Amino acid sequence: MYKTMFFRPTGIVLFFTLLVMSATATAQSNVRKPTMVIVHGAWGGSWAFKKVDSILTTRGYTVYRPALTGQGERVHLASPDVGLSVHINDVVNTILFEDLHDIILVGHSYGGMVITGVADRLADRIKSLVYLDAMVPNDGESVMSIQGDRANSLKPMIKDGFIVPMWVKEDQKPPKDVPQSLKTFTEAISLKNPAARQLSARYILTVEAGKDPKSDDFALHADRAKQRGWPVSQLTADHNPQWSAIMPLVNALDK
Repeated sequence: MYKTMFFRPTGIVLFFTLLVMSATATAQSNVRKPTMVIVHGAWGGSWAFKKVDSILTTRGYTVYRPALTGQGERVHLASPDVGLSVHINDVVNTILFEDLHDIILVGHSYGGMVITGVADRLADRIKSLVYLDAMVPNDGESVMSIQGDRANSLKPMIKDGFIVPMWVKEDQKPPKDVPQSLKTFTEAISLKNPAARQLSARYILTVEAGKDPKSDDFALHADRAKQRGWPVSQLTADHNPQWSAIMPLVNALDK
């Protein structure tokens, strides 16, 4: 009896201590982090980053994944007239109409072209930029001009003003990659805002295990990032870490 009475207060203290610790941990996990806007790559859609979004949200981020015109769930708006400037406007208007400020703007692959144009337009709304195995264009460049001779590999995929992904089967059901307007690759970017150059930015280069980073398709862009003084990190993954290396990607973004 005495032992039970002796330990009862200690048990109560322990109970409340654990309760407070649990509440503190929950509160810390619910601390809101910056808003993150993730721009998908060519042929893709916002669906590609659904799992990444879900995990980042549990970590306290507010995440937006705008689908570019003609891609993903907006494939019904596909047209050869859709160019890079339309895709830039897609993201600009998401930021303006959702009234977003102090955002982390992430661009994957072709999305690097888009976020560069968005930053030029809305530098005052952006906290930082993250280029995820993405293109880093200079003023007056297009995807095709940056690619140079490598752009020849796209020729067999061009049909009726679209670049048709050869890896997608005709009977494949959504979600899937879809044809993208050729104009998004040929339209040059126009950069006029010096303030955009002063924004904090970093580059994440994805390199498959055992491969030489210097031979990576996006090594050119990682080098451009270094030349601009941006931090450059390397992630062991293929070009689509949002599927092949979800947790390492989330951890790389959550910094």
